[in-house]
Amino acid sequence: MDDCIFCRIIKKEIPKEFIYESDNLVVFPDINPSADIHFLIIPKKHIKGIGDLTDSDGLLLSEVYKTVDKLVTDNNLNDKLYRVMVNGGKAQHVPHLHFHLLGGNWKKFV
Repeated sequence: MDDCIFCRIIKKEIPKEFIYESDNLVVFPDINPSADIHFLIIPKKHIKGIGDLTDSDGLLLSEVYKTVDKLVTDNNLNDKLYRVMVNGGKAQHVPHLHFHLLGGNWKKFV
């Protein structure tokens, strides 16, 4: 999608350093973190929201949560509170399915 900021980041039209990248996902820090650790996990495939997922996206969702598990381990969150959030609906800032991993001290309630 040409006007989607996440698609533009994925295509490297907007510079962003990725913490993790695979054939299907990118991960980078949130620009306005709500916790000490606040990463965005974004599918490279443009999926507008949860309602737009199809049966064929099952492997993608599995990879998302395996990536979360890796990030939790890599950031020493295994024995601490962490949260995975998915935003949706018309009020979301970017209409591209994405997941937030938040951990450590909360700066504000999300």
